[in-house]
Amino acid sequence: MRHPRTVMSAVLGLGLSLAAALGTAPAIAAPEAAAPAPHQAYTADSASHESAAANKAFFEAVVKSVAEKRAANPGLKAVTIVYNAANAPSFRTQIANSASIWNSSVSNVRLQEGSNADFTYYEGNDSRGSYASTDGHGRGYVFLDYAQNRQYNSTRVTAHETGHVLGLPDHYSGPCSELMSGGGPGTSCTNPYPNASERNQVNYLWQYGFAAALTHAGS
Repeated sequence: MRHPRTVMSAVLGLGLSLAAALGTAPAIAAPEAAAPAPHQAYTADSASHESAAANKAFFEAVVKSVAEKRAANPGLKAVTIVYNAANAPSFRTQIANSASIWNSSVSNVRLQEGSNADFTYYEGNDSRGSYASTDGHGRGYVFLDYAQNRQYNSTRVTAHETGHVLGLPDHYSGPCSELMSGGGPGTSCTNPYPNASERNQVNYLWQYGFAAALTHAGS
């Protein structure tokens, strides 16, 4: 991105009505990014070059983290991406469901919750909605916005953002059957599953492990 922006921290003091509606604990602030601004989930408000740059930076951060761990354990054959959901307690079910959806949809990469995570989920309020971004220190994170997850199907939002972890870009003009179309099809779209093309893209991207993904990220 040409003009870095600082990611808005999540609001810590939620109103009682919002907390009751979502069953949430106080929001945990996302890291402040010194890197590209986040691309928007479910909206096309960001300029396309900004969205593409942010998505690329996020993907590169995740791939770099995976590559470092695989270099330390060269015998590993499968590519496993580890996530941390502790900072998004209100969305633990949606996060687990989205990981399960992707794990059942693709074969060359796997999402797994654990320590020493490659990326982290956060929750809170942000007028720009949910997004994937970097923390400015070579790590990736996904931010899940409360209001957007009330307006749109929350599992679809989470699975969509997780799709960026695996290297897929936004495609707002696509149909509801296309997960990465995000909110393009409208609030009535609840499909949380990637279509055949998206599944094939992810499998192709990771078929030779993180080395192939690094090549893709650098292109």
